[in-house]
Amino acid sequence: MKTAFVLLLLLASSPQMATAQETIAGQASVIDGDTLEIRGTRIRLFGVDAPESDQTCRDDDGKLYRCGQKAALALSDFISSRTLSCMQRDTDRYGRSVATCTVAGDDIAAWLVRGGLALDYPQYSKGKYAVAQKEAERTGDGMWGGQWVVPWAYRACKRAGGRPDRCSESAR
Repeated sequence: MKTAFVLLLLLASSPQMATAQETIAGQASVIDGDTLEIRGTRIRLFGVDAPESDQTCRDDDGKLYRCGQKAALALSDFISSRTLSCMQRDTDRYGRSVATCTVAGDDIAAWLVRGGLALDYPQYSKGKYAVAQKEAERTGDGMWGGQWVVPWAYRACKRAGGRPDRCSESAR
């Protein structure tokens, strides 16, 4: 019984079992449209999915543009050198902290979705950013002004060896 208790105590204190309420704060580097790094800690923004770095979309004139790169650059400009505060909610399968991050009181994920630079990821967010997404869709901001493949389908198509721009069932 003592051995089981010690093993349970060790498991509970491992980095993979970090508590959901850990705060990570500091200046961030943008890795991509939904991933940041603060002092060596990779942070995946909770509840949203931005286009992949190499992903392209079509604007309202049908011209291709690098929407993944656009999301990352816009996020970098938005946070600039300001201090972020990230409340860790979980750790993902890649070992990244999954967190809700704010800068000057603004939820970064909500800002991305409102600007049409990322999508509400209902599988995880349970619709937390659905209202922001409806607003971006209504106004035609960001990706909503053109055509694109949802990021999770883009990744699945790439893994399957397909061409993501031909995934019509997941394109908008």
